Amino acid sequence: MTTVPRVVLAAPTSNAGKTSVATGLVAALTARGHAVSPHKVGPDYIDPGYAGLAAGRPGRNLDPVLVGEERVVPLFLHGARGADVAVVEGVMGLFDGATRPGLEPGFASTAHVARLLRAPVVLVVDVSAQAQSVAALVHGFATYDPRVRLGGVVLNRVGSDRHEQIARDALESTGVPVLGAVRRLDRLATPSRHLGLVPAAERSADALAGVRALGEVVAGSVDLDAVLRVARSAPALDGAPWDPAAEVARVPGRPRVAVAGGAAFTFGYAENAELLEAAGAEVVTIDPLRDEALPDGTAGLVIGGGFPEVHATELSANTALRAEVAALAARGGPVAAECAGLLYLARSLEGLPMCGVLDAEAVMSPRLTLGYREAVALTDSALAPVGTRVHGHEFHRTVATPAAGATPAWRWAGAEPEGFVTGSVHASYLHLHWAGQPALAGRFVSACARTPVLRSEQHAHR
Repeated sequence: MTTVPRVVLAAPTSNAGKTSVATGLVAALTARGHAVSPHKVGPDYIDPGYAGLAAGRPGRNLDPVLVGEERVVPLFLHGARGADVAVVEGVMGLFDGATRPGLEPGFASTAHVARLLRAPVVLVVDVSAQAQSVAALVHGFATYDPRVRLGGVVLNRVGSDRHEQIARDALESTGVPVLGAVRRLDRLATPSRHLGLVPAAERSADALAGVRALGEVVAGSVDLDAVLRVARSAPALDGAPWDPAAEVARVPGRPRVAVAGGAAFTFGYAENAELLEAAGAEVVTIDPLRDEALPDGTAGLVIGGGFPEVHATELSANTALRAEVAALAARGGPVAAECAGLLYLARSLEGLPMCGVLDAEAVMSPRLTLGYREAVALTDSALAPVGTRVHGHEFHRTVATPAAGATPAWRWAGAEPEGFVTGSVHASYLHLHWAGQPALAGRFVSACARTPVLRSEQHAHR
């Protein structure tokens, strides 16, 4: 049994301000001297980036679709090692879950994860267009599912002292305590673009200043002691923390695996890199916007998601690194690319030259492609043997033409074959959380260990 004080921040709907309140709460508690473990329900990479910035440790995702219900508590305990409180930001409305056929209603919802974690919920309610009616709304959320315990409410976007008092008076009848009231503060709005919030890693100093400002607002508007009391009311959890070393066999040789990062490639689950290391790899982060060479002795490359379309000019201008990536792929070095990685490996992105590893061109699209996918591998690759079944997630506004190579990566229901497997390269729009399929990491590192590497004196351009 493990005891971790914890609270889940939820809302009745999307866009109620729960990301701002959750990030501010993490920042405020951290400023008080608490070691805070930030988490996010669902597959989203961007929101946990802000909470992670506030906490000074990775924001980790908890997604029953991508990793399975049975791994949610172990992954939570793994992320919360050394923390004295955990803050879990929800997704969409409290009871809104995945809608894929075969899943029960509410699966992977914030309520579902709160039940798995046995965690109390704090409901963030946007009261900008209501007053007494907030009582009926909160009463409904408090009684809809008796398995979910509503520990309190934070009123958000409050217009005035009078507005706050009316809402507080109305909520007395519900028996749900008001833990805070945050005023309408347009100056704290986080910049957005075509896929949602601008990632914290791209905003650097501005993001850090914004997170600190959110922390100050929450510290002045929310009863932090009351929130901690709610968090400490959570019972002990059964089970042990997830251990990546128990999920994969260690490969000898310690092959060096470069992982793309920086402002253009901000999407990646922390557990993926941890699994690579547990499988025996030496993981080195590179920034394709700035680094002109792969690390000396690189055996393989992982390129996750992000926004290469925003940084296409700079990525294209880095001809030295593009040439090295192409050379690595040409000599059989394993490359695993997801979404943004696929775009970077393509012949061109928005007409600008990319690495040219894939015979495909990519452009922006007005259509958002979004949703969970249950996929099966169509081709043996450095990542997965043919027939492997995975649960993944798509999230992009770009289109690659063609959508698949002669030997595609995946197929899922209602879609044509997708992605590319060429040599030791596996590229697809599908995002995968490797904790749900740890064998992927082991297979990839094994492939890297079999690959001859070039040392610095052999690099032709040096």
